[in-house]
Amino acid sequence: MSAGVAPGRPPRVLFAGESWMKHTIHMKGFDQFHTTEYEEGAGEFLAALDREGFPVTYIRGHEISSRFPRTMTELDEFDVVVLSDIGSNSFLLPDETFLRSERSPNRLALLRDWTRAGGGLVMIGGYMSFTGIDGKARFGMTPLADVLPVAMLDHDDRIEESEGIKADFDRPTHEVLGGTPAEWPSLLGYNRVIAKPEATTVARAGDDPLLVVGQAGEGRSVAFTSDLAPHWAPPEFVGWPHYQQFWASVLRWAARASS
Repeated sequence: MSAGVAPGRPPRVLFAGESWMKHTIHMKGFDQFHTTEYEEGAGEFLAALDREGFPVTYIRGHEISSRFPRTMTELDEFDVVVLSDIGSNSFLLPDETFLRSERSPNRLALLRDWTRAGGGLVMIGGYMSFTGIDGKARFGMTPLADVLPVAMLDHDDRIEESEGIKADFDRPTHEVLGGTPAEWPSLLGYNRVIAKPEATTVARAGDDPLLVVGQAGEGRSVAFTSDLAPHWAPPEFVGWPHYQQFWASVLRWAARASS
């Protein structure tokens, strides 16, 4: 990895997650039928990065086994990797290992080493982020825990706040905010984590971190524990006038890129 992004060049982004399939059973009296839908949740986020001129490679959840980088050389094509609402099993159980019992690279160990060598890592919250719903995301039990700026719980870490929560800012002028106002629209939940002693908590909900940044060797890592899209990020947050500037700044900070 190089020591940051060259001046004037936008960071190259690898974004993984934020897609799912729904299989629904419809019950109509005596009869029932099934429907299946595929959905993606990152449309506004990806559109914001596109408007910023960031080159983005999007790997959907079901594509991780076949498309997520398996070597340091492949990861070096990017400046920042963003994981959002996709659990650790998708990285640890590729098809060749789960289906055929063949050895394969540990891509979370690779991502850890790449971050330490100078890469930028961003994890965004969701039901399959950090520890996740029913503990199923389980990133705290993986090598990636070594470079995230937060420690994770060993049980379901979701905090659901249907009435809405407001962020408090410990570092309202931190560079990662990119000059955006230290006042976010209400959020509806987040993953509960614990900031590591050496990390910097920029924003929090009560005593719980919402935005934490830190160094990881020569690289940087960011934890945003709420969401980039519904349901935890309601329309007021996604439609916030500073939504694009905020996310662009987060990714630039992680990649050590100038605006």
